[in-house]
Amino acid sequence: MLHIYTDGSCLGNPGPGGWAAVIVDEAGDKRRLGGHEDSTTNNRMEILAAIKALQASPGQAHIAVFSDSQYLINTMAKGWKRTANVDLWNTLDGEVKGREVTWEWVRGHNGHKENEEANALAMEYSKLPLARTLSHLNGHGEAVMVDVGNKDATLREAVAKGSVYMQPETFRLIQEKKMEKGDVLTVARIAGIMGAKRTPDLIPLCHPIPLEKVGVDLDMDEAASAIRITATARTVSKTGVEMEAMTAVAIAALTIYDMAKSADKGMRIGDVRLVSKTGGKSGDVHLE
Repeated sequence: MLHIYTDGSCLGNPGPGGWAAVIVDEAGDKRRLGGHEDSTTNNRMEILAAIKALQASPGQAHIAVFSDSQYLINTMAKGWKRTANVDLWNTLDGEVKGREVTWEWVRGHNGHKENEEANALAMEYSKLPLARTLSHLNGHGEAVMVDVGNKDATLREAVAKGSVYMQPETFRLIQEKKMEKGDVLTVARIAGIMGAKRTPDLIPLCHPIPLEKVGVDLDMDEAASAIRITATARTVSKTGVEMEAMTAVAIAALTIYDMAKSADKGMRIGDVRLVSKTGGKSGDVHLE
């Protein structure tokens, strides 16, 4: 059974708000999620925390949700009337469907470790100003490298994905290793790893960090005539590796294009995105 601890926070109500969730699996391992909205209410953050936590949990799972919000727990467990936030309640109902979920109220600020953890994280996100998302600008609007000197070095990992779409004939040439320039997949994998290592040389103001691991996987999707790229980057550092993972995907995709463009100038690179990141003070993020 998964145990999920959620909380929501809002400054002003309405005002800037944050939501957070701590997910504890059967082995006792924790995942932390959180997010910010510029204008919201405390109740919406309480509901959104539960939605995001369930979306990050496996389907068909047996889950116990703990919250100090009577609004959330009693609406879900006791059928309190829904007079507001109907959009979020409908979304939450959809996430509950297919899962066995129990709802349990816990008293806030009563020494419950995971509940206090979710509360603190939600508060942190509610205080997150829009300016913080533009962290490479100082108070005068000038470009700067973010100072991470006071942060702790922790284990961090990021996963990114992307795709290269092509004609079926091109797909077969790559699959059968018949391209003039050689083994496309092997070269693209190496190029992606090398690209991750050069990220601070390519992205302005990006910190150089020690990479513990860079993995690039390329899967052949015959139905879509596409090569699916997945890159994983890992470090023990004071800042994350999201850019390294996405750079690995982008460079691998560009290498595939370069090696096969003589056969197919209509190839298309797309869907490059961050899938997940773990570690760091801001908690875990799982987007797929």
